[in-house]
Amino acid sequence: MFIGEYLHAIDNKGRVIIPSRFRDELGEKFIVTKGLDNCLFVYPQEEWKTFENKLKQLPLTSRDARAFVRLFFSGATECELDKQGRVTLPNNLRDHARLEKDVITIGVSTRVEIWSKEEWDRYNETADLSYDDIAEKMAELGI
Repeated sequence: MFIGEYLHAIDNKGRVIIPSRFRDELGEKFIVTKGLDNCLFVYPQEEWKTFENKLKQLPLTSRDARAFVRLFFSGATECELDKQGRVTLPNNLRDHARLEKDVITIGVSTRVEIWSKEEWDRYNETADLSYDDIAEKMAELGI
């Protein structure tokens, strides 16, 4: 399980450090793709296959389903760590997540998310305002 929040910088070659606590669970090769809320989603191979199977079940006749599948698969790339524990992120993914300097890497149970610090701060400001509302909605879902 991935948990925690870590701050690192992205270098001029587009490399970012993956926290050591995440490396073993991610494995030698893992998938990075465009995420929601202007971040990147990082999946271990096994979790990606599970998610991929769920996406395959979406109806091809649904415009929203097709758009969602396109977003995830067109932006996906297989990555691996270098000897310093860094991953090189392609330009299209860095652009999607607006990664320029400071990067926040967070654990979200079955995946890792990579955020620009500015986007993460902005997200937290709005989430803090509605945290109680979110908690109420989760209670309605039985959580």
